[in-house]
Amino acid sequence: MNAEKIIAIDQSTSGTKVLLVHKNGKILKTLSQEHRQIYPHSGWVEHDPNEIYENVKSLLKKIVAELENGKQELAGISITNQRETVVVWDKYTGEPLYNAIVWQCRRTASMCEQLKKKGFEGVIREKTGLTIDPYFSATKIKWILENETQGINEKMKEDRILIGTMDSWLMWKLTNGHIHATDYTNASRTLLFNINNLDWDSELLEIFGLDRNMLPNVRASDEFFGNISDIQELERLPLSGVIGDSQGALFGQKCFEKGEVKATFGTGTSLMMHAGEKKPENVSGLVNTIAWKLRGQSVCYGVEGIIHSTGDTLNWIRNNLQLFHNFSECDAILNEISDNEGVYLVPAFVGLGIPYWDPNARAAIFGVTRSTKKAHIIRAGLESIAYQVKSASKVIEDKSSVALSELKVDGGAIQNKFLMQFQADILNCKVVVPQIKELSAMGSFYLAGLAFGFWHSLDEIKSIHNNEQVYAPKMNIETRDTLYQKWEKYVKKVLTTAEV
Repeated sequence: MNAEKIIAIDQSTSGTKVLLVHKNGKILKTLSQEHRQIYPHSGWVEHDPNEIYENVKSLLKKIVAELENGKQELAGISITNQRETVVVWDKYTGEPLYNAIVWQCRRTASMCEQLKKKGFEGVIREKTGLTIDPYFSATKIKWILENETQGINEKMKEDRILIGTMDSWLMWKLTNGHIHATDYTNASRTLLFNINNLDWDSELLEIFGLDRNMLPNVRASDEFFGNISDIQELERLPLSGVIGDSQGALFGQKCFEKGEVKATFGTGTSLMMHAGEKKPENVSGLVNTIAWKLRGQSVCYGVEGIIHSTGDTLNWIRNNLQLFHNFSECDAILNEISDNEGVYLVPAFVGLGIPYWDPNARAAIFGVTRSTKKAHIIRAGLESIAYQVKSASKVIEDKSSVALSELKVDGGAIQNKFLMQFQADILNCKVVVPQIKELSAMGSFYLAGLAFGFWHSLDEIKSIHNNEQVYAPKMNIETRDTLYQKWEKYVKKVLTTAEV
């Protein structure tokens, strides 16, 4: 029997999905499970690593049980994951020393400020392409090792502490502790990986007080990582196609040419441009990162604008304010109004990312009057997503000296027709919505397909057709400029930094 299917694990901030994908690119089955969002204090965000792994394990068992011939139909498993979220665990017991600290968590803001005051910003920026910010992994690791003191020193002396992003944690568990590895994209998000010489950096490890032997081996995304051994139904199936979710979406969107741009609408939003094989110059507001690394090929770099709260803003409106019950209601509610009536929401729930990088900014709603209805708040939340993408795109356009003519999009929010049209209007460019929304998972699937011999080149992957819907801008320039200028005015009101 030909094994013509791959299971793609998509471990995201809000939950986990597993997708059964045929080599022709068709998604045959999708299962999902949310996990708890843990908020111990204001601005702190955690996940339970064991809960996430048990969810992954359960979903894998369920999806393979629906296959007529079980694992014989499968070529292997791929993984895409929420980036920067970090786990520290005991390699002998397999137990986390603390909950996973999520990329959104701002607890290390003061630590980041201290590192800047000590003059480390320049060297970290040059070596990693990143800015010193709580968003990235290293300060989270340092916080765990400094604050969860019970037995930490002894464990460190005994060389029993392991560190990894969520892909590393899942692979370590799935292989019964035989594999401690990650790929270049996830490594490049830690503040510990030198994206110039493509290795963990001794100077950076010293700055954050870490040992190299705690960290995973770094491999190309389409390499063979190991075999499943913790799930009997999938035993000995290979793992490959490992990539961080935003880079996975860039690959899934087939942005294989320098200058192509995509936006992933998830809990937050990553606007990323394929920057080619030469590391771009550092530009304020943007981060440089590794887009992907394939076996036997040079690394490809990416330029990224990071937005902290987009889909999470809608979750806040739904869950905290309870202004709607499910996302299918939104269009009907929005039809009650013709414009925002001057209501703006700046969703700085965990600070602001590009172009401000202000971890202390806090959210606010502006322009509320006696006639304001829930539809205006919902619309303001949706519009805030488009405004933030506009702010990020302006920086990328300035950096690349190329006007954005087309934006490829993916993620859950692309189902909202109002948002997609408003995004095209505010950007004044085409927004291309694929028929398949799970592009991060598709990116890991394509990479695993390269590893498992489904295809042998990027041109072959390009030939796999995805139907697309294109939203063209309709808004006049005066309206567009007025709306965006008001947005910028209100953003300045929530900033705590001296410069904008």
